Amino acid sequence: MSEILWLTPVFKEMIWGGERLSTVFHYDIPCERTGECWAISAHPNGDCVIASGAYAGKTLSQLWDEHPELFGNTGGDRFPLLTKIIDAKDDLSIQVHPNDEYAAIHENGSLGKTECWYVLDCDEDAQIVIGHHARNHEEMKQMIEEKRWDDFIRVVPIKKGDFFQINPGCLHAIKGGTLIFETQQNSDITYRVYDYDRLSDGKLRPLHVKQSIDTIEAPFVESENRFETVEHDGAVQTRFISCDYYTVDKYEVDGTFVSDFGDVPFMNVSMIEGEGTVDGQPVKMGDHLILPYHYGACEWKGRFTMICASPSGDSAE
Repeated sequence: MSEILWLTPVFKEMIWGGERLSTVFHYDIPCERTGECWAISAHPNGDCVIASGAYAGKTLSQLWDEHPELFGNTGGDRFPLLTKIIDAKDDLSIQVHPNDEYAAIHENGSLGKTECWYVLDCDEDAQIVIGHHARNHEEMKQMIEEKRWDDFIRVVPIKKGDFFQINPGCLHAIKGGTLIFETQQNSDITYRVYDYDRLSDGKLRPLHVKQSIDTIEAPFVESENRFETVEHDGAVQTRFISCDYYTVDKYEVDGTFVSDFGDVPFMNVSMIEGEGTVDGQPVKMGDHLILPYHYGACEWKGRFTMICASPSGDSAE
């Protein structure tokens, strides 16, 4: 049987970041404006290191290249997924991500960026930006060029436990007072259309207005969330999404739960609440691990919540 791969996260300072990755998850963060924990990542901008075991010290991208059998010999040229925890003390920019086709042409062969958010926690009156009010592409372009942000941007209230699928072309922004768990394609391409005219090191941060106009879908069509819940012995499973790039589930474990995730190339696992054991090894909130291909049945014990993500569709081929 293969061994569990335990990951060491990478942290990112952001103009909008805070300290909740320390106060909530007890990470040793680099500064008081730490905005992102790249928890399971093989991206060049944040490549996680294997923390222990036979592959200790290797990066996840090295493991992908040198031991493809651990990931189902998918033949892909890069690890397909990226897992983050985002601490938005302040508002993120109003932004959009490209699809695979646009990114391949305009971003040196990068993947596009499909992502999804699970709200870990938020202030009582927290909101997010998702979508816009333009009726068509021409009106969208006009609103952006005229900087009619109040008319253009669609803001919705959120609460702990909410889930959102953010497809390429969807205008969006995480707003202040929000802690988000994100599963996404392995991409770091973001186009800022508006950034509140704020300064970073005395300068305006760059915008990507042309790329944004190219890629924002208009009119906005809201994604439907149809969750599926299954009760297992010792756990309740909630299926959040299964799209072309990933399948994401939440498992609330109470007692002993034996999982067998089947014939997926691998399974990313992130502990978001509580503690316990996995096959006898201690596991707690803030831990991130990968169950490699054909790991088989896995015994979880304790009281905790974990989010599990596997590649699906094209990304698993």
